[in-house]
Amino acid sequence: MTDGAVSVPPAPEEQFPHVNPQVYRFVVDVTFLPVLLSGMRLDIHGREHVPPPGTPLVVAANHQSALDPFLIARALPPGRFLQFMAKRELFVPVIGDIIRAGGSFPVDRDGSDVKAIRTSLRILKAGGTVGIFPQGTRGGQEIHGGAALIAARGRAPILPAGISRDGRRWVIRFGEPISARGGIKANTEELARRLQMLSQPVGRRV
Repeated sequence: MTDGAVSVPPAPEEQFPHVNPQVYRFVVDVTFLPVLLSGMRLDIHGREHVPPPGTPLVVAANHQSALDPFLIARALPPGRFLQFMAKRELFVPVIGDIIRAGGSFPVDRDGSDVKAIRTSLRILKAGGTVGIFPQGTRGGQEIHGGAALIAARGRAPILPAGISRDGRRWVIRFGEPISARGGIKANTEELARRLQMLSQPVGRRV
């Protein structure tokens, strides 16, 4: 999705993906096992910046590993169920069913996926939490405007989340929310600046 390039028609009344709390917690716990078994730990900073559950929120993070969505989900305070835009290639039998039960939904990364945007807006309207990797792919350098667009349409703040690995620890750093009122271009630029800072382990300089 490019900055300001998507015109989203009014969303029809459709069912949005609900979270099965038992499946969600099971997936978050199971995907954390590789971290524990490798002798690593998860350090979490900035939880005080996370708005209370029941309010719409867009979580935007940098992307460097397949564990990223699950680490962010584990780092969020109880009551926040993170529903990620996941690449459509993951929605194959069995795995796709588990992903859907956890509340996530497919997105076509090769174009402007209006259906995924509509799904995001329905989740936000219900006071849910949408997760987005604005880089699009792991290790991408450019921050796209999709997160700011969805936040503006959904009247939800953007919570920047920096992910880094430092020695034998994973680090999740939440920054102060970015208001959706700042404009798509300005908020995308601010998000890029925040993620660059937050993706550095605590104590390191950019």
